[in-house]
Amino acid sequence: MKKSKPLAPTILALAAAIAAALPVRADTAAAQKNYQTFCAKCHGDSGNGNGSAAATLSTKPRDFADCAAMQKISNDTMFNVIKNGGKANGLSGDMQAWSDGFEDSEIHELVSYVRSFCKK
Repeated sequence: MKKSKPLAPTILALAAAIAAALPVRADTAAAQKNYQTFCAKCHGDSGNGNGSAAATLSTKPRDFADCAAMQKISNDTMFNVIKNGGKANGLSGDMQAWSDGFEDSEIHELVSYVRSFCKK
């Protein structure tokens, strides 16, 4: 008789992968206020990368409304770029680090809010 492999590790790994792919729940009002105050100048009010300061940057800010592009970016990557800045993640140094400006929970809320710009 063939020994069966335990399913628990596989189920746990699958559950973790699904949870990581789901958008983070957000305190939408606080995230919206933080976005409008600190992010919209570059990324635009509707997240399309055309904020009032965008023209002064060496790299066009990411278009959060571009669903195809945003689907390729994980929540973890977005979190790291917001927290540590673009340069620390191999991206444009125009994207500053916000580790001193936001708590981790606020960054997770911003990630979820930014995801809302993509209207499928």
